[in-house]
Order: sequence, then C-alpha cells, then structure tokens
Amino acid sequence: MRRPSWSTVVLIVGLTSLSCAQGSDEQQSSITENAKEAGIYPDVIAVETQRIADGSYRFDVTISSPYDSPERYADAWRVAGSDGAEYGLRVLLHDHANEQPFTRSLSGIEIPDDVDSVTVQARDLVNGWGGKTIEVELDADR
Repeated sequence: MRRPSWSTVVLIVGLTSLSCAQGSDEQQSSITENAKEAGIYPDVIAVETQRIADGSYRFDVTISSPYDSPERYADAWRVAGSDGAEYGLRVLLHDHANEQPFTRSLSGIEIPDDVDSVTVQARDLVNGWGGKTIEVELDADR
C-alpha cells in the first residue's frame, strides 16, 4: 500500500481548515486564535512614545514579523483607542526580510486628552490585523 506524500497530507489539512472556516462564530474564533499561536501575524514587541511640544505624540514601534515571501509581510502598524478609533497609521512600503525585528516611527499623532491609553497593533499584508499588541498608558499630567 502506497503512503500519501507530504503534499497530499498538507492539501488534506488545508482543505479541512477551509471547510472549518465556513463554520460557526465559535469555530471562527478558534481558527483565529490558532493562527495567532502559529505566528502568522506580526507582533508588536516594543513601543516608545514621546510627547511633542505641540501636544501630539511620536511613536517608535518595534515589530517582529514572520516572513515567507515578498507577497506576505508586515505592511502597517496603528495606534488605536479602546473604542476602535484610529489615531495613527504607519504604512510600511516593503518587506523587512533582512531586518528582524525592525523599528519604524510616526510623529504627529493626535490623541484626545480624555484618552488614557492606546493599543499598538501590526498588520500583515495577507492576514490582516493580529498578533501581539502593546497597550500604552499615556501621561496623566498632559
């Protein structure tokens, strides 16, 4: 009896995953959690902030991104409030295959005075927003 090749096994696993992707919300949530654990999303691993004289912020964000092809890489990071409001978006125009982890900055981020903390999250060109985030507590005396 002939044993299946690895490509056959991968195909079967892939098709099983696709059929699960059309399941319930609970299944969808489980699939998303498994994807996070598998490391397909970029992770925010460090954030430094600086308050600028005009009251805006500069964010220096370090990202670790799994890289497997030029078609799939961390293509952005954002600063968002707990209500989902997006205060800053830094689009990354190319892969950082030879620079892992990497840090990029964005200045002029305006955050309302009544916002005490924000979350920094990264995005993968293919898989979207996900991975590890960092919550940043803003200066209380601003």
